[in-house]
Amino acid sequence: MALVIAVDAMGGDAGLSVTIPAVSRLLKKYSDVNVILVGEPDQVSAAVAQAGLSQHPAIEVVPASQVVNMDDPVSVALRNKKDSSMRVAINQVKEGRAQAAVSAGNTGALMAISRFVLKTLNGIDRPAICTAIPTRNGHCHMLDLGANVDSEPAHLLQFALMGDAVVRAVDGIEKPRVALLNIGEEDLKGNEQIKEAALLLASNPVINYVGFVEGDSIFDGVADVVVCDGFVGNVALKTMEGVASMMGGMIREEIGRSWLNRLGALFAYPMLSGLKHRLNPQRYNGASLVGLNGVVVKSHGGADEQGFVCALEVAVHEAQRNVPALIGSALLSSNKENSPNQEES
Repeated sequence: MALVIAVDAMGGDAGLSVTIPAVSRLLKKYSDVNVILVGEPDQVSAAVAQAGLSQHPAIEVVPASQVVNMDDPVSVALRNKKDSSMRVAINQVKEGRAQAAVSAGNTGALMAISRFVLKTLNGIDRPAICTAIPTRNGHCHMLDLGANVDSEPAHLLQFALMGDAVVRAVDGIEKPRVALLNIGEEDLKGNEQIKEAALLLASNPVINYVGFVEGDSIFDGVADVVVCDGFVGNVALKTMEGVASMMGGMIREEIGRSWLNRLGALFAYPMLSGLKHRLNPQRYNGASLVGLNGVVVKSHGGADEQGFVCALEVAVHEAQRNVPALIGSALLSSNKENSPNQEES
């Protein structure tokens, strides 16, 4: 039976000019995946025809009369745009017609609509945003990246359990190393929230807790899962993106500064090309909204065609492995391990 992905075809900065070509590339790679394209039917059909996909058996167009704009307040998206392409795409998951939904639209609106329509898993108070971060030896997964700006220690424990399940499912790591982001590695460092969360993680038998990790050590690959409050996580993520952009700009400026530099760049092209590929943020596009009764993936609003393909693949992999069920199982195991033995008096 084919896996079905619902795509908000209208979302993001570029909309149909990115989503449709990306879907075309996905279907060429995955013969066992079908796609529901959600959006204004005339516009979607025209874009599908232009891409030569009008007769593709794996594509279905589902109409939606509204679009959630990038600057729409969450309340407007949730209450006044019930027939938006974003809302209808998530409804496909709720109704069982799709196993995952992908959107490049407004992050706050996507989280609010997903939580309202799909609800959270039993035992999860707050969903979190989780994505892969490049490291020297591969990547790690980091959460929360902005869904919750003021999390309690119990929430950080839930994030850890969810991140652990994601890494085991997607990366195939049996005992992921889980770390807490902190201002130092010593036990005495950090605020009370972090110290209490550390005790919870260290005492949980489901989690392979390896201690604190500082911001500069994330890229050393010392952990497979990095847990943090959404406020801190979002600041860290935006800082990473800014530094990567600055470095790329500086390299281009130096190359263009003189003919000698341009000549040196020509000889160094294989090295520079490899570095660009390893650090290309589009390769890591696709953040999971974990903790929901369904798979929802957020693509960066400015993602290009390659980036949106990566977000679609994240949805495919998580749906294939049924990540929500794995998170539910991890929560159940954690609760059983930490509950008192009822047979003891």
